[in-house]
Amino acid sequence: MQDEILFEIVGRAGVITLNRPKALNAVTLNMVEQMAPQLSAWANDDRVGHVIIKAAPGRAFSAGGDIVQLYQWGMEKDPRFAGFYQQEYPLNIAIKRFPKPYIALIDGIVMGGGVGVSFHGSHRIVTENLTFAMPETGIGLFPDVGGTYFLPRCPGAIGMYLGLTGARVKAADAMYCKLATHYVPAENLGDLEVALYLSEDVDATINEYATQPDHAPLQDQKKLIGSHFRKVSVQAIFDSLAADDSKWAAQTLATLKQKSPTSLLITHRQLVSGVGLSFELAMRLEYRIVSRIVKGVDFLEGTRAVVIDKDMKPKWQPAT
Repeated sequence: MQDEILFEIVGRAGVITLNRPKALNAVTLNMVEQMAPQLSAWANDDRVGHVIIKAAPGRAFSAGGDIVQLYQWGMEKDPRFAGFYQQEYPLNIAIKRFPKPYIALIDGIVMGGGVGVSFHGSHRIVTENLTFAMPETGIGLFPDVGGTYFLPRCPGAIGMYLGLTGARVKAADAMYCKLATHYVPAENLGDLEVALYLSEDVDATINEYATQPDHAPLQDQKKLIGSHFRKVSVQAIFDSLAADDSKWAAQTLATLKQKSPTSLLITHRQLVSGVGLSFELAMRLEYRIVSRIVKGVDFLEGTRAVVIDKDMKPKWQPAT
């Protein structure tokens, strides 16, 4: 059985490799439990000037937390169901606070728990292969792992739009929203990684390879999104979209109607609250929320419908 996560020191870099490519590098409790002490050790290791986190070759950096395992634990009432978040959220904070450059090389899909181990570092490098999303409302959860903090800091109401709809965006939009710090073409990412191993100045090294992505579609949609997603409630957003006869509004409303109604209400309040919170307070709020969600039914039902049975027909409670 291969290791799910790998650690090595190469030159001046502590290198973390997410190593579950067949599972799209879904983050497990085991991976979280190994990462936290390793980062603590490297923070105090003079041999390590910076940390690089990457994924084993494949189409995903990390598609999220291992919700198949979480579903099994939830159905069995295993304490690890809630315990996963007790370990995961402090790791997110440790990455945000990490005293050395923390460089995420994100080439492919990154969602949910994968965002949590990458987007809180000092350097978030994306390629044209990036697909970013926070799709949690579709499985009865909410955009956690720091979404309370980073989504409200996107331009305009884009963060609310991304959090409620789970919309997928590419590299240019991630750069526009300041979710990513640098864009590097995928064909140059390997060379950048090698250059970083011995780098004494990671900013200078990254800038040698970084370029500008194409124009960000969300920049053009900012005003339109704001006209709907700045509303004071989820119901007001629904009403606003229903009154708009555009194809985009109809598609967006249809998307929202597929989500857990409870998750939509939680997410709206969560992201409004997040505007004024520090990262640590945002994570504390998320833990309070998730501690209640794991006692409910929508998360397990949403996971069943979307991931386990794949019938895409969750029976939300309540349904509206």
